[in-house]
Amino acid sequence: MRRLAMMLSLGLMVSPAVYADDVITVKNIGMELARDLVDHAVKDCRARGYQVSAVVVDRNGLLRAALRDDLAARFTLQIAEEKANAAVMSGTDSAEFRANRADIRPEMNHITGIIMMEGGVLISTGGYRIGALGVSGAPGGDKDAECAKQALKALEERLEFSTQ
Repeated sequence: MRRLAMMLSLGLMVSPAVYADDVITVKNIGMELARDLVDHAVKDCRARGYQVSAVVVDRNGLLRAALRDDLAARFTLQIAEEKANAAVMSGTDSAEFRANRADIRPEMNHITGIIMMEGGVLISTGGYRIGALGVSGAPGGDKDAECAKQALKALEERLEFSTQ
């Protein structure tokens, strides 16, 4: 009887560890930060003379915020989102993925929801990938990416504070 009681108590001590991964906690980008990032990106590009769209997706590639400047072409919204999705999918800026994986780049453009163009920038903080910011509409993906990076720089303090 005593042995049975000891085995049961040991079993109870072990069983919670077996189910430890049943509930997980993740970090993800919030609506206010996403909204402010697209606003900064569009305004930074506007100051440079470019009419663009900016889109933030969360860590799962789900749309969090989107903004199209007054004269930006309609399809810049879709392209910006697909650039952001490419960054989330690859875990790096879309320009870096494009440069490092030329061997599969053409095939990647056939996947619905992503496009292998410069202008998608990963949003990371405290070691967590929380989303990505895509910009489209400037005359070149490098210029799109620069506007996205300036938006991240402008909100750098909020990003750092968000994971403390």
